[in-house]
Amino acid sequence: MKQLNINVHHITRVEGHGNIVVNYNKGVVEDFKLEIVESPRFFEVMLKGRQLKDAPQITGRICGICSVGHTLSSLKACENALGLIPSEQTIELRKIILNAEIIQSHILHVYFLVLPDFLNVTSVIPLAHSHPEEVKRALRLKKLGNDMCEILVGRKIHPLAMQINGFSRVPTKEDLLKCKLLLESSRKDINKMVDLFSSIKQPDFEQDTEYIALTEEEYGLYDGKVTSTMGKSINPEDYLTLIQERVVEHSSAKHVKATKDTYMVGALARLNLSADKLHPQAKNVMDQYQFKTPCNNTFHNNTAQVIETVHCVYDSIDRVDKLLNKGLQQENYQDYNIKAGRGVGICEVPRGILIHDYTVNKDGYIEEANCIIPTGQNLANIESNLRKYVPEIIGKSENEITHDLEMMVRAYDPCISCSSHFLDVQFIK
Repeated sequence: MKQLNINVHHITRVEGHGNIVVNYNKGVVEDFKLEIVESPRFFEVMLKGRQLKDAPQITGRICGICSVGHTLSSLKACENALGLIPSEQTIELRKIILNAEIIQSHILHVYFLVLPDFLNVTSVIPLAHSHPEEVKRALRLKKLGNDMCEILVGRKIHPLAMQINGFSRVPTKEDLLKCKLLLESSRKDINKMVDLFSSIKQPDFEQDTEYIALTEEEYGLYDGKVTSTMGKSINPEDYLTLIQERVVEHSSAKHVKATKDTYMVGALARLNLSADKLHPQAKNVMDQYQFKTPCNNTFHNNTAQVIETVHCVYDSIDRVDKLLNKGLQQENYQDYNIKAGRGVGICEVPRGILIHDYTVNKDGYIEEANCIIPTGQNLANIESNLRKYVPEIIGKSENEITHDLEMMVRAYDPCISCSSHFLDVQFIK
């Protein structure tokens, strides 16, 4: 195919709408734009003038899938501004809850959004008839993550019990035992999931990429330094020395750069930086898949999510046992004083590093706020990947090109509303 014009209108996302425009002529991609055309949501402006204690509950509504992650990043920013260090018990409980969110989100993506591509159906609906056991397994595993959140913080999404410096209600021993039972009963389903995805071959693609994720002594999800595969590792409060937002004409969403013009965050980035710190059960899955890092195939973000799901299940079991052995203590989470300061909170959510940055005055009111979400950080790299991918698949039919472009974007897991028809591709002759 010597000439191809593609106009994708719209790409549907939870946070807005976007278009893809591709002009390909005689072996050259003459123009490529990933246009984000949705109006800004103004959460940063909503925070200005609000009390610091309100921030976690406001920003937790940015996303229904990553509500735990937004709440945690916000809580960490608040605590950092106030000079607070939560108890070890609080941090352990938060890590378990974050694991639960990652489990439910990864399962939703790999089963409901990715699997139909490889089983040659248009959505998960036909799979309920052709592969009913797989769909039931997916529902059970997603329910596992949601149920754990409900047990530990009172709600499946938008958790209210997590507060600055602790919990308004500390989970009980019985709560932890319920979570442990759920986790241990999921082992059979986890093993079946691993076997299923071992039979799936991801498309071939390679592009030299900068990956950024949190790294620490353990597998970095809740805390750590902001680390790039280009060799730079910085403290969270210094993120602006590495990560730079910029405005582009064709998008209402900012693009973000670091050492290179684009970078990728998410499960693949985390594995590329910290695979050696995975739970032994997850390392076994890597061996079974013969998955090696560094990996520069964006499609293997899907594979990385399967591996991370295993990690989060077994890591949670270990953390629950640790808390049960030590015993839970009631704590006064409201025992702190308000003061002026700046606080940065960063944690890993399913789609990558999530940054909250607040400046608060002496009366506890927010004067400045900056939030950088993973999908925003990935936008420029998605555009870069697709620009490289188009010439590699240009010999295929229009339907095949459409399908392959859909799969490339879906590999980033950019949003819950991404269905099997993620892109409405029109070929303009």
